Amino acid sequence: MTGTDVDVAIVGGGPAGCSAGVFTARYGFETVIFDRGRSSLRRCAHLENYPGFPAGIDVETFYELLHDHAARAGCGIVPTLVEAVERGDGGFVLETQDGRRVTAERVVAATRYGGEYLSPLDDAMFEDDGNERFDRSSATEDGRTSINGLYVASPSVASDRQAIIAAGRGARTAHALIADARRERDYPDALAEQYDWLRREGELTGEWRERERWREWFDEHAPDDWSGERRAARREAAIDRRLAEFLPAAERERRAVDGHDRLLDHIDDERILARAREIERKSSGVGT
Repeated sequence: MTGTDVDVAIVGGGPAGCSAGVFTARYGFETVIFDRGRSSLRRCAHLENYPGFPAGIDVETFYELLHDHAARAGCGIVPTLVEAVERGDGGFVLETQDGRRVTAERVVAATRYGGEYLSPLDDAMFEDDGNERFDRSSATEDGRTSINGLYVASPSVASDRQAIIAAGRGARTAHALIADARRERDYPDALAEQYDWLRREGELTGEWRERERWREWFDEHAPDDWSGERRAARREAAIDRRLAEFLPAAERERRAVDGHDRLLDHIDDERILARAREIERKSSGVGT
């Protein structure tokens, strides 16, 4: 951690920005998402091709779900426009439309329409064909740029046209950011890559149920110059994170119920009541 206000600042609260924020916040980075509330997604009449919604979903509800998920993961969401991003001590300074100056160690650009707010950083990221425009190909496929600590999930040549692709790009960018942050702390590639998934406790079998086996695995991949307390602290933290990925049955059931309840928070109450009455009629045999 540096002396910045936040670890990660994300500009844009649509699918790309919220997806990136979920991953960085869940990893443990203090993350803020700046969203002026005018995502290009709002131009969509009805979202019908995002997996998980068989009959599609209205954009307003989908947008609420995105922000609820990001907030639940730990992101702060600030409803304002970022006008400029500049270099600062230990990272970047973001200037907002309402006069704030927020410092961040890393920045993720995730706004589909242009990246003009990045112009104070590097002219090489812009192309001039009579009208200076952000070069959508200036970032790699995983969001990295020539500026250390700056990532671009959008605008992008590859991911701007479909919500599901934008969300995937955001996740991929966050994954690259986390790996880079770990490499800066001298983690080798084998330990730098982090995957955010949960598994059933029953999959933890054999020797891998023993903490000592995980210690052996860590020591096989850790650099030789990690010794003493430094090695032990990082090893135990890595093992704690790995073991926390395996959920017992009771915890899986609790999370399933919690997940359903959070979805119900975003469904119109009248629709819930109508479906409840329908279920009651069917269970009682009325009308059959």
